Amino acid sequence: MPSKPKHLSRRALFQRVATYAAGTATIYGLGLNRAVAQAKVPQKTVAYQGMPKGTDRCDGCSSFQPPNACKLVDGEINPQGWCSLFTKKT
Repeated sequence: MPSKPKHLSRRALFQRVATYAAGTATIYGLGLNRAVAQAKVPQKTVAYQGMPKGTDRCDGCSSFQPPNACKLVDGEINPQGWCSLFTKKT
């Protein structure tokens, strides 16, 4: 004879679903943050150029990493270059 299923209250159901969703979101978020932190965009995507745009230059950007790298853009970066992700150092 099959056993009768236990009654699951509506409150208990919502608590279980919320706990499961929070755990899944946390695990997914940790993996996503790690992937985003490691990804760099291609130079072509951000209109990188090897010369400044006005007074804006890579070596004046908060993402520039001396001597010739960037936290956001892939490849070798000219300190006198520029791209659309330029953010002036503060």
